[in-house]
Amino acid sequence: MATQRHYYQPAAYPYYPAPSKAPASAALYPISRVAGSLPDYSDASTTAGSRSSGGLTFSSAGDYDSSSASYSGVDVVDVLNNRMQEAFDPTSLDKGLARQAQTSGQLNAKQQELLELQALAQRRLKGVRANFQEGLRTARETKRDLEWTQKRVSVLKNKAEKAYPEEYRRSAKKYVYDDY
Repeated sequence: MATQRHYYQPAAYPYYPAPSKAPASAALYPISRVAGSLPDYSDASTTAGSRSSGGLTFSSAGDYDSSSASYSGVDVVDVLNNRMQEAFDPTSLDKGLARQAQTSGQLNAKQQELLELQALAQRRLKGVRANFQEGLRTARETKRDLEWTQKRVSVLKNKAEKAYPEEYRRSAKKYVYDDY
């Protein structure tokens, strides 16, 4: 009969469980993740409610004692830091940050351009409004001048008709003008 062996497959990112207050079996602590020689465990340490992991002793009270470290010269923080650097590739993050900075720069440039164009449009609008007001004033003055001229021509026409009726009729037949 063949026996099957199940081996522990580590995840892409290392997982280190927090120590629990209750006693746990030895299979829950992945001690093999820390480089160095494995410490010796006795049956009394697992059945008495304490567990030693990576040089740190955890008791059922939840506190730990690092004085019984069996890894001399191994810094756990350095080991974890090295593993994290190996597992995490910052290239895509760097590319994303560069793309974000470039996009932000382009957005700021476009925003400045829009602000400049808006200021230019406001200056032009002020100029157009001033020209429009000037045009309105000129149109009113021209209308007043035309009305005054029309009244003056009408008065002169009536005077000429009354003063020289025969000549007026002859010239009216010869030159026909529209009345305004």
